[in-house]
Amino acid sequence: MTENIRSAKSTTKKAAKKAAARPGPRADEADGESAVLAKIAEMPEPDRAMGERLHAIIRASAPALSSRLWYGMPAYAKDGKVVCFFQSAQKFKTRHATFGLSDEANLDEGAMWPTAFALTELTPAEEARIGALVKRAVS
Repeated sequence: MTENIRSAKSTTKKAAKKAAARPGPRADEADGESAVLAKIAEMPEPDRAMGERLHAIIRASAPALSSRLWYGMPAYAKDGKVVCFFQSAQKFKTRHATFGLSDEANLDEGAMWPTAFALTELTPAEEARIGALVKRAVS
């Protein structure tokens, strides 16, 4: 019985230390932004340039989204749930990068709609389309 009490006290102390060490919500946002920018900086070209541009488009189109890493990829979340993400070609050894939208994105239209787009480059037309998709996704 004494061992159970010691174990319970130890677990409670560990939980309290963990909670006290957690930064506030603003720190989480800053950490998420830093982590996303660092992940993009690690990417080889041309994915790095696309990731940087995509990050700017998403932040401008939906400033309420918070940046975070999701399965090691740059992602953007609303209320803690990922709405969209960028996947570099190198990470999954594919021939193109991907801009994806999760089931949290408000894009349901008819019986079928796209959830991912292959990116080989970002022209002004693609940038405008992505910006519009992100705005609609968070509406």
